Amino acid sequence: MNENKGSRILIKGTVQGVGFRPAVYRAASKLGIRGRVWNNGSDVVIEAERADELIAEINASLPPLAKIEDILVTETEMPPLKGFSIDGSSPGGEGVSIPTDTAICDSCLLEMRSAGRRSGYAFTSCTDCGARFTLLSGLPYDRRNTSMSDFPMCPECGKEYDRPAERRFHHQTVCCPVCGPSYRLLDRQGATIPGDPIPTFAGMLSDGKIGIAKSWGGMHICCTLDSLDRLRIWYGRPQKPFAIMVRDMDSVETFGSPDDDEKRAIGSPHRPIVLVEKKDVPESVAPGLDKVGIFLPYTGMQHLLFDDLKEDALVMTSANPPGEPMITDDSDVMEMGADAYLLHDQKIVNRADDSVLRIYRGHTFFIRKSRGNIPSFIETGPELRGNVIGIGAQENLTGAVSKGSRIYQTQYIGHGTSVGVPEYLESSLRNLMDLTGSAPEIVAGDLHPGYSNRRIGKKFAEEYDVPYVDIQHHWAHAASLLVDNNRMEGTVLSLDGTGYGSDGNAWGGEVISTDLSGYSRDAHLEYIPLLGSEKALYDLRRLKFAVDVMNGSENDLFSDQEASVMRKLMRTSVRTSSMGRLLDTIAFTLGVCSVRTYDGEPAMKLEPLLARGKLVPGYETELVKGVVKTAHLFDRIGRRERPEDVAYSIVYNVMGKLMEAAAEGADRKGYGCIGVSGGVSYNSVISRMFEEIGRRSDHELIFHDRVPNGDGGISTGQAAIAQMMIG
Repeated sequence: MNENKGSRILIKGTVQGVGFRPAVYRAASKLGIRGRVWNNGSDVVIEAERADELIAEINASLPPLAKIEDILVTETEMPPLKGFSIDGSSPGGEGVSIPTDTAICDSCLLEMRSAGRRSGYAFTSCTDCGARFTLLSGLPYDRRNTSMSDFPMCPECGKEYDRPAERRFHHQTVCCPVCGPSYRLLDRQGATIPGDPIPTFAGMLSDGKIGIAKSWGGMHICCTLDSLDRLRIWYGRPQKPFAIMVRDMDSVETFGSPDDDEKRAIGSPHRPIVLVEKKDVPESVAPGLDKVGIFLPYTGMQHLLFDDLKEDALVMTSANPPGEPMITDDSDVMEMGADAYLLHDQKIVNRADDSVLRIYRGHTFFIRKSRGNIPSFIETGPELRGNVIGIGAQENLTGAVSKGSRIYQTQYIGHGTSVGVPEYLESSLRNLMDLTGSAPEIVAGDLHPGYSNRRIGKKFAEEYDVPYVDIQHHWAHAASLLVDNNRMEGTVLSLDGTGYGSDGNAWGGEVISTDLSGYSRDAHLEYIPLLGSEKALYDLRRLKFAVDVMNGSENDLFSDQEASVMRKLMRTSVRTSSMGRLLDTIAFTLGVCSVRTYDGEPAMKLEPLLARGKLVPGYETELVKGVVKTAHLFDRIGRRERPEDVAYSIVYNVMGKLMEAAAEGADRKGYGCIGVSGGVSYNSVISRMFEEIGRRSDHELIFHDRVPNGDGGISTGQAAIAQMMIG
């Protein structure tokens, strides 16, 4: 090769914010190769001689968090260079390549706990760890595009940044107590509390105070387990379970009984909240449930907090009014009325609630996919291409943006009816569009005409002069499962609370067959009137009254006057085929839950009962012209069977008929797989029923792994269907 000739190497993947350019520098220096490397938007570009040798050495010495997805090599003219250099970044490139926020690494943790200039410094990080997405304002991933732009490096940090042998060589958020962010502790009036902020805060929590601590992507309400009753009254959350952060893995096994897969998830660098079997944990942490959400510290502050605590566990929950976005602004959080506030002066650019998941037989069921797991994408393949926006549903809201054959999902947003949530959705979508370089050709939303985020979708459609399309809720669930499994067609049990159906009723117990270009509703649960519409979701007596009237049975849950009103509502109320509402009715009838105080409560409290049940005769049902009969099953309750066996037998027989319809639908369409999606599929007993019954057929059974089962996956399904419309 001519000495002025070299190679231009374009590398795509997770190659920014993970020490990739320093690794390239060290590889080139080791081989004596001349050239340079720089960030180009979301990609990394290398100009160098002896490209094959250099690429081999880079692959052999990748940083732990880096991932190469594609390498493109072309010939180029080499400028006269001496040695190898890391050059300044340039704009360009498309696609999210930065890694997610990653828990503080062992090296930084040791440094933070040892003597030295970072002793006790909560913002200690290096190229292998730290906040990334939550402090990123744009690409390329340089300090100027992060909230660390407000904190110029001191000379000592500058030396670390410039030394190739340092693990902070070209680490964009390098800092120390001299030049970096810092914590302060305030009382409820906003006055500074004297003393070292983190140890003082730890002492206040041990003394029974309720505090709020600012972290990477937001803030947490914190208290000890002994103070939980006070927290429930203060926060107005009488029954909803709280997650607990525990000191270490030994503490995980004190409070829960995780299996090996759950331990791996808990201890992963993403540090999600993982639902595990309860062990030595107060019942008040998760009333009526057999699982508790447990997670480990992931920031320097959290580790330092436990170093100064007497307790091994803290309640840690997002600091926000219920359903609203997590608070990130210091002045806003003061309105919460906590006893103390542990705050820092680094701006949070991107909110990110803690991710929540449960493991089912090796499958990851994301209940909330956020910090540590976003940004991420689903590769849809050549059949689905194009730039679209999916604006999601209403509860557990997320958005999605596609670029080419990739669908990127936003972090968890919140409940669409709450103040500020639609605006948060819009800003998160715009941020994702900027990061991916995507401009929509179609905007897709839910079929429900009353969802608050529709105006955001219509706004995008008008702004970009593109169509806005409605996607039926359970079709979107089915599509999300298929793309999660790299499938283009299949039959799916779409089981959830309620979603607006194409006939105007509230669907939720559906058998959907789809090839993403259209769908057929092969079967559904029997319609039951929702007496008073939304009121029936909370006052579960109304559900039981409806099935009793359908059965011609007596019902003494209401006064004569109230019952007269209810009978009139039987003729006018919206009807539902929801599996979630069926579970609610079972929970009420068996005395498990009488009033719903949080989303999914009756069905969640029914799960421990289902887990103890066995199949008994007398609760069989039938599939009549695509309708699985359910109301008559409640007329049989009250005999001598155990409540757990009654619950199990009803649900098992209903699942059997849904699976019968699914197998028939898949055979009719020629589809090879059957799956289960929707919020009900988080229930491990129901997923096990699906699997057990499904094994009797010759269809492959598919589950979620990357896209949330519940409404958090709707936006991904909407995006996939919209991409098919482009194709």
